[in-house]
Amino acid sequence: MNFEATPIQAELRMLARKYVQKELLPLVEGDEKSETFRPEVIRKLGELGLTGIPVPEAYDGAGLGYLDYIAAIEEIAAVSTGYAISVAVTGLPQVILSTFGTEAQKMKYIPSLARGEAIGAFSLSEAGSGSDAGALTTTARKEGAFYILNGTKLWTTQGDVAQTLIIMARTGGPGPKGVSSFIVEKGTPGLGYGKREKKMGMHTSHTMELVLENLKIPAENLIGQEGDGFKIAMTALDSGRITIAACAIGIAKAALDVACSHSREREQFGKPIAEFQGISFMLADMATQIDAAQLLVQRAAWLKDEGKPFSTEAAMAKLFATDTAMKVTTDAVQVLGGAGYTQEFPVERYMREAKVLQIVEGTNQIQRMVIGRSVSQQTLFTF
Repeated sequence: MNFEATPIQAELRMLARKYVQKELLPLVEGDEKSETFRPEVIRKLGELGLTGIPVPEAYDGAGLGYLDYIAAIEEIAAVSTGYAISVAVTGLPQVILSTFGTEAQKMKYIPSLARGEAIGAFSLSEAGSGSDAGALTTTARKEGAFYILNGTKLWTTQGDVAQTLIIMARTGGPGPKGVSSFIVEKGTPGLGYGKREKKMGMHTSHTMELVLENLKIPAENLIGQEGDGFKIAMTALDSGRITIAACAIGIAKAALDVACSHSREREQFGKPIAEFQGISFMLADMATQIDAAQLLVQRAAWLKDEGKPFSTEAAMAKLFATDTAMKVTTDAVQVLGGAGYTQEFPVERYMREAKVLQIVEGTNQIQRMVIGRSVSQQTLFTF
């Protein structure tokens, strides 16, 4: 087993790091305060080849794997979780269409997403269906060569700026088997926007309510068959959990960097606070937890790249990495003391951003359910 990054992974990491450190870092704090999202950031990341890394070259992607993808995601998240999430969410329609789409759908929608020229969104949740995704009530009624969608969707990341949205709606009876998946383009009559959520963090990443009122789309915008929607959504979430976990690694590493730097420079009782065992042990635990989390994320990505089952491992990676990010960022604030609680240092923002990663792409309680079901069915513990 080789733990060394490949030359391609090292190059992707360096490309992402150079861009976000030079171009994005000076903008982040101001944009977070003004809640400004810049589509040009995604376009530039696309020009660098970072928005379609795991997509086949036939659709203008890089034709690489998730191990390569997470290297770039980590670096972006270390500067801005909001933009890292934007890249990851734009990747979800690409994953869905690559796996379940027709050739016509792939050719029409994936290339612009892979190039960063279009932004993607994935809309599953509703007021009454969050963790219980199969309980959604938005309807899709077929009328001739069209589907008519009606309902309200919540928690749609970048729903207001996305050109290509994947929306889940009910075409059949109750439960998961009645859910189908549809492609909706920005500007389609009947696609409206409700409130934009006021969140504790990730203000550059807008979280939207979508209002569908007699939204009319061609029947060829159905992905797969009627009733495939829940399977499609869960497949996308499995992949999404790997990228969310990578975002968590990026935040945690950034927080540890700040904590280590501060502990070397800050002196109390005549010596740097890094020399006190209480601080030293905190830093040691933070570093160990990050390393363990990164190995879990890399294993899940490797399994996906190898075409092996990875759902349980993705849940483990997401669970542990995001819990680690929350712990590490909280401890980083503690290492900085009062300064950590001010906006003079970024660790308070990292802590606020880390919290949402324990919730999105399935709460960490849901991850434990996924893992628990898998483990309870094993006759031999093989993880």
